[in-house]
Amino acid sequence: MPQISVTIDGKSYRMACAEGEEAHLSALAAELDTRVTDMRKSFGEIGDMRLHVMAALTQADELAELKRRLADLEAETVTLRERVETADSLRANEETRIAEGLGRAADRIERLAHALAAG
Repeated sequence: MPQISVTIDGKSYRMACAEGEEAHLSALAAELDTRVTDMRKSFGEIGDMRLHVMAALTQADELAELKRRLADLEAETVTLRERVETADSLRANEETRIAEGLGRAADRIERLAHALAAG
């Protein structure tokens, strides 16, 4: 199992990760480091642990919001698919009705043509 070193808030941490996940883990650590650094600038020295917890909670809040939005979008997608299926069904029924109407009209025209030719 690969191990990498990440730096968060000036402290180095040795982390294990799955093969091929090294860059992803490094990027996550860099994002957390940026967040902690920005929060330190905003709030000043409020203690490392508190700052790290605040940064983690902020990211957890963003993740929860994204999950909620994803669930909303998935529900909307289901609704839209149902509407498309309904519209497709209505269109198919309408096409069948039109084809039948055209068939009846063609039969009438043919009968009229025969009547005119015979008369």
